[in-house]
Amino acid sequence: MSEPAVRRAIRRSRVRRAAVAAVAVTAVAVTTFLLPGGASASSTAGRPALAAPDVPVANVKAHLAQLQSIATANGGNRAHGRAGYKASADYVKGKLDAAGFTTVLQAYTYNGATSWNVIADWPGGDTAHTVMVGAHLDSVTAGPGINDDGSGSAGILETALAVSRAGLQPAKHLRFGWWGTEEAGMVGSKNYVNSLSSADRSKIEAYLNFDMIGSPNPGYFVYDDNAALDTLFKNYFSGLGVATEPETEGDGRSDHSPFKNAGIAVGGLFSGADYIKTAAQAAKWGGTSGQAFDRCYHASCDTSANIDDTALDRMSDAIAYAIWTLAAGGGGTPSPSPSPSTPGGNVFENAADLAIPDAGAAVTSSITVSGRTGNAPATLQVGVDIKHTWRGDLVIDLLAPDGTAYRLKNSSGNDSADNVLTTYTVNASAKAANGTWKLKVQDVAAQDTGYLDSWKLTF
Repeated sequence: MSEPAVRRAIRRSRVRRAAVAAVAVTAVAVTTFLLPGGASASSTAGRPALAAPDVPVANVKAHLAQLQSIATANGGNRAHGRAGYKASADYVKGKLDAAGFTTVLQAYTYNGATSWNVIADWPGGDTAHTVMVGAHLDSVTAGPGINDDGSGSAGILETALAVSRAGLQPAKHLRFGWWGTEEAGMVGSKNYVNSLSSADRSKIEAYLNFDMIGSPNPGYFVYDDNAALDTLFKNYFSGLGVATEPETEGDGRSDHSPFKNAGIAVGGLFSGADYIKTAAQAAKWGGTSGQAFDRCYHASCDTSANIDDTALDRMSDAIAYAIWTLAAGGGGTPSPSPSPSTPGGNVFENAADLAIPDAGAAVTSSITVSGRTGNAPATLQVGVDIKHTWRGDLVIDLLAPDGTAYRLKNSSGNDSADNVLTTYTVNASAKAANGTWKLKVQDVAAQDTGYLDSWKLTF
């Protein structure tokens, strides 16, 4: 995030750090709203309408480790005009190219040095109704910029890769942007917006910005520039039992600003920079009052150690929620599943609840597939909805009709979030489609409990 002209006066007081417990809740309300041009979208409080996948925080952190390595190898930063920035752009582009995005490095010049925006389009969707997601990729010269804004860059990168893994076919067109030279005043994003014709600008229904989403003393701030997008994110976090506040620290200081100035609806998330966490905020979110949300803001200590995993995990999942809701044409209620005879896609679902014993034996839920010909696809989609208070305890397998097991998820002591709400892709092309498929779930550790809410197979 760019440096503010005037800093707030601060009041210092300290409280002990408290952990914030995520509360698992079910959907209780549906909010319908209008985006510019009258396009409607809906969101269900606490639950993505189209089963947005869990974005693995370990994957997001792996991208941050790569950005840290790039900075370390290039003078300690990833700033405009430095080799570390171009290496960062090449890393992001390489991941997107391999995932099937159409990508371009948009070059521009600032202060005599060339820089680049990375623009990535996911094939398909109505380009007259585009949802765009962005984060800045550059750091300041003082440090590697892992929270500011490696966190946002890594979060949207892993969400883009989740789009690819899911084979998402959105109703609206989906575009991602990684901006250069934000730290000098949103130069890259201004260049991009200014390069668009008025007709192309009008095609962007919403721009979502993610500048700093892993602050070590985090807050949960939601951009309030557009009521519809503000509601979208507030509903998501209310479903986690996490209160939010309007984002004000970054007003006019990040890459949503050029889009907003061009008349495009903007939204986003922010975990805080150098403003000071109050006692009330610490009571609400945990952390330490009287200290900055990020004490390493614009400093050499903004390294891969300068990240709060819980905030990074929650906000990365919220990015996926927003994309699946907006770009995928989400609604308060999932569309009815097609019957087995529907051309172009078959969905078979088991919505019966199944208790998962705490630290107990594995349980299985069955789906009988019929009416198919030949083998299962190489991209069999396995949608899983498990309510659980510590998903790191869970091991999940898909069992083919002949008993072959496909491991979907391993247990992990570092995966401390709740619930598994995601879609896995399995290459089951060697197996006959028809027959009884099973989802096998085991809780391998004590104290946390849950149940299988539903699961489905999409051929």
